[in-house]
Amino acid sequence: MLLSGPNLDLLGRRQPHIYGRQTLAEHVERAAVVAASFGLTVEHLQSASEHELVKAVHDARGHAACLVVNAGALTHYSWSLADALASFDGVAVELHLSNPVAREPWRHVSVLAPVVAGTVAGFGGLGYELAVEAAAKLAGFARSGEA
Repeated sequence: MLLSGPNLDLLGRRQPHIYGRQTLAEHVERAAVVAASFGLTVEHLQSASEHELVKAVHDARGHAACLVVNAGALTHYSWSLADALASFDGVAVELHLSNPVAREPWRHVSVLAPVVAGTVAGFGGLGYELAVEAAAKLAGFARSGEA
């Protein structure tokens, strides 16, 4: 499952000098291609609503093996999303297109970091591929043809 937080629906148009020109749909498609190489499918939800993202994490329990979460600004203050992720029974990976620690000081702290397996940040669109690959491998999946 791929979760996208507030303002990510504006990717490609919002601050392209920071987030690039690719749309969220293009990033999701890249993630889906990598997931398919592991025999997995991607379910995607984008929401500006914290409660919808929390509900999606709850609904993923027992349903999804992995979560990749680009929570946007919720990364820095959403304790409810952190609590939901802490209760997830699969692998969760935090994702950021930009490198938050290279930006404004308020972006330097992630309340999600302590409850996810790891964070992929600063690689632009490539981050979607890297995060899906990391989540799949940490969950024990192998690429087609790999042992």
